Amino acid sequence: MRVALVCPYSLSRPGGVQGQVLGLARALGSLGHEALVLAPADGPVEAEGLSPGQLMTLGRSLPVRANGSVAPISLDPVAAGRAVRRLRRDAVEVVHLHEPLAPGAGYGCLMVCPQPLIGTFHRSGASTGYRLLGPLARWAAGRLDVRCAVSPLAESTAAEALGGHYEIVGNGVELDRVAGREPWPTAGPTVLFVGRHERRKGLGVLLEAFGRLRSEESVPAATLWVVGDGPETDALRARTAADPRVVWLGRVDDDELAARRCGAHVVCAPSLGGESFGMVLLEAMAARAAVVASDIPGYAFVAGSHARLVAPGDVAGWSEALSRALAEAARGTGMSAPDALERAYEHAARWSMGRLAERYVGIYQEALARRSRVG
Repeated sequence: MRVALVCPYSLSRPGGVQGQVLGLARALGSLGHEALVLAPADGPVEAEGLSPGQLMTLGRSLPVRANGSVAPISLDPVAAGRAVRRLRRDAVEVVHLHEPLAPGAGYGCLMVCPQPLIGTFHRSGASTGYRLLGPLARWAAGRLDVRCAVSPLAESTAAEALGGHYEIVGNGVELDRVAGREPWPTAGPTVLFVGRHERRKGLGVLLEAFGRLRSEESVPAATLWVVGDGPETDALRARTAADPRVVWLGRVDDDELAARRCGAHVVCAPSLGGESFGMVLLEAMAARAAVVASDIPGYAFVAGSHARLVAPGDVAGWSEALSRALAEAARGTGMSAPDALERAYEHAARWSMGRLAERYVGIYQEALARRSRVG
């Protein structure tokens, strides 16, 4: 089967949707299907496992504010037209649109592509775009043969604005790219944060909570690795300039991130909201790290009993949870006990990218069969 995966966000910028699209393309290839990825790009794209012929870049992106963050989206109608022509020329059988109503090539596909159209909705929270477009957005969504959502929260967001029925499919974790890496060396208990440095991700809360930790017999001196960048980087870094325990790493490549994830003892996800899914949690579990995360619906959906959940924004609660997690890491007990880490890994494995690809192949085949019956 030849499938096109259309992503509205720049592949040269780190992001959850971009990672899902590239990972799904690799997994579909492992199942014997051919995947073509179409998306904006602003520079080199890390797409290990995919050939250059499987990537079509759709111009450069522009920063667009959305959902408390900044989305790198292409607004080039010429690029959208080229995408549609490529899908026709390559005889693509199914077009899979991720975040199908985000500005970009998706709208061109929704308007004119004759192939079955699958849409996966990732976002959570109210959408100004859905509200402003109104009937046009509902019409565009009605062009989809199948609507999927990555979580009940994403389903609720889309259904409230657009109506319709949605299949909850989740996201996928690439176990071979996350687990089993040589751990990055550590000098003691180590905490890892990965994410964009903006208010919504809660890094300021984590830094304040970490700053309250004091070394004692039950809580050894710890290090905090901060990966990523964003609009708050300079201000937050200035706040911790006198604390040598906080190590600012900036953006790192996929290999280093995987190694640091495997080397960290605790991974923290302190988001204040706006998260429809908890990929950062699953990746940490797959790397056999203990997880402390905000108690928000998107994270609770994937955490099960394998993460310590804390009220978002509660600095005192975060400091207490970190202290307990680090003490357990030092002793190899609680959530850091070998059997607990193994159970968390098995939980993450149930969300593997391979399983997700198999689920989507079934959806593609059903959409093709339905079109065939109608035709």
